[in-house]
Amino acid sequence: MAQEQDIRRTTFTSLLASGRPLVADGAMGTTLFSLGLEGGGCPELLNVEQPDLVEKVHRSFIDAGADIVLTNTFGGNRRRLALHKLDDRVVELNTAAVEIARRAGDQADRAVAVAGSVGPTGDLFRPLGPLSREEGVAVFTEQCLALADAGADVIWIETISSFEELEAAVEAAATTGIPYTATLSFDTSGHTMMGISPNALGRWWLDHSAVAAVGANCGIGPGDAVAAVFDIADVAPGTATIAKANCGIPLYQTEGLIYPVAPEEMGTYVDLALRSGARIIGACCGSTPDHIAVIREAVDVFTGGERPLRDEIEHRLDVSSRPTKTPSRSGRRRG
Repeated sequence: MAQEQDIRRTTFTSLLASGRPLVADGAMGTTLFSLGLEGGGCPELLNVEQPDLVEKVHRSFIDAGADIVLTNTFGGNRRRLALHKLDDRVVELNTAAVEIARRAGDQADRAVAVAGSVGPTGDLFRPLGPLSREEGVAVFTEQCLALADAGADVIWIETISSFEELEAAVEAAATTGIPYTATLSFDTSGHTMMGISPNALGRWWLDHSAVAAVGANCGIGPGDAVAAVFDIADVAPGTATIAKANCGIPLYQTEGLIYPVAPEEMGTYVDLALRSGARIIGACCGSTPDHIAVIREAVDVFTGGERPLRDEIEHRLDVSSRPTKTPSRSGRRRG
């Protein structure tokens, strides 16, 4: 087992220690686009150019019942910001994002944890791509330290697809002194695009138990996220697991992208996720405050139940077995 580290107690650790299921927020990107962010724009730049807009998104999810809000920093690492010629502003943009989220959380009538979102670098790691482990750790460390120094409660590593990138991000997060979590996107026939299965992630956690929680985010939809939680719990029942699913695969219609999973379908998702072992449940691409409000209500009325059979998950939620097209580069924009 990995040696346990001395992790500073934060609002996140206090909430997790309460033993109750926690509600994470919904899609920052989807909500920003609905408020006017143009395609191809840099969401992280809004942290300094339109902070009130970003705070409005956080407040909408907090008002809907979120216990955890993720900062607007998914693409806030040096490699991703370089695409917008902003790679010299990592500390500034990440610091502003934490301050915005903290301001929104502090106005709530309950404890709200600020999670510093850390997405992929956008590059493949060696031997398949150009990025060395040392370079990856340096990129992640710069962002993680900026988030922690600004006052984040937890480093929230998300949408990872390879063990090489996961371990680089975890090594970086461990330098901050605050808790850290990790979620992978199981979007390719029940695996990440680099071939990791939920069972493999569970086995990995057994040797990396300093990671406060692991699970699934983004992906195909609620069914696949719940199936991932179920499989992780099979091999690592001692971990806190996270389900933060997409609202299905978006459909291109005349009015734009439409996500097919409606808010009213979140109740089934919550029931099966919690019975499968999830401790933290939220939503990802396509989700709105209305989705989070239904999740909050379902979590609050949940009274327990037997662990579902895999057949029940597949019957009540669409669990994909279809291969999906592999992107040419890792690090999709979470939205």
